[in-house]
Amino acid sequence: MAKTRRKTPRRTETRPAPAPAARAPEWTVVGLATVGMLITAYLTLVAWTGAGPALCAEGSGCDVVQQSRWSRVLGLPVALWGFGVYALLALIAYAGAPRLKRWRRLWMIAFIGLSISAYLTVMGIVALDAVCIWCLLSLATITALFIWLTFRRPATAPGVPWLNWSLSSVVVAAVIVGTLHAYYSDLFSPPEDPRLEQLALHLDDTGARYYGAYWCPACQQQNRLFRGAYEHLPYVECSPDGRHGRPAGECVTAGISNFPTWIIRGRRYEEILTPEELARHSGFDWQGARRD
Repeated sequence: MAKTRRKTPRRTETRPAPAPAARAPEWTVVGLATVGMLITAYLTLVAWTGAGPALCAEGSGCDVVQQSRWSRVLGLPVALWGFGVYALLALIAYAGAPRLKRWRRLWMIAFIGLSISAYLTVMGIVALDAVCIWCLLSLATITALFIWLTFRRPATAPGVPWLNWSLSSVVVAAVIVGTLHAYYSDLFSPPEDPRLEQLALHLDDTGARYYGAYWCPACQQQNRLFRGAYEHLPYVECSPDGRHGRPAGECVTAGISNFPTWIIRGRRYEEILTPEELARHSGFDWQGARRD
């Protein structure tokens, strides 16, 4: 009886799945982010060296903004934080992440960056009556990025789900801007020293005068030394009609040309004075004053 041979099954060769094609970078976003990096890197260098930015004459709106409290966060130049935002946008736009995920990250970061830049610009106008050409260039760059990304929304992010996600991004941006505003409002500062209010009232009672302007960066530093008690200082506003308006008559009569200017016991001090110095010049017992 003949033996039947078993047919050995053919081995099918399993070829590895082809690697997914690398996604092309978002070159427009990379280019705009690079422009933003150049602007903010220049402003950071200027802030660290203490030099004035180009196209910003001394006393100009740009100079006022760059010297103000709104030019720094946690001791670092705002421009440095802006550089980090632009660098992150460039990195994400260049990386090969899935298109929808990449777009969502870019859109959210661009929206947050736009919100912060707009807030700082508004604060410069409202609080300082000044604008900075370099800051406006950065604002224009982040705005262009945001508009480009908005119109480049992928078809895979349609309708109501995208709207809900965008609203959550608005909430995140609002929290960040609100925290930033609280920081600039000194809500995170240490508790006020009760002696500061006593000193401020003493200066007022003894006829001292503190001449300044709302837009003056040095005056803002002087006020911050007194925290909430600065409202009790014998302050004279020398720019009641705006930064370019007519100076107050009292300031003209006193011959005020620099801010801040203190006149204490007939002596003039054209500089920022610490509470201890003000106490010494005015005869206030700083060491013996109540601390509670």
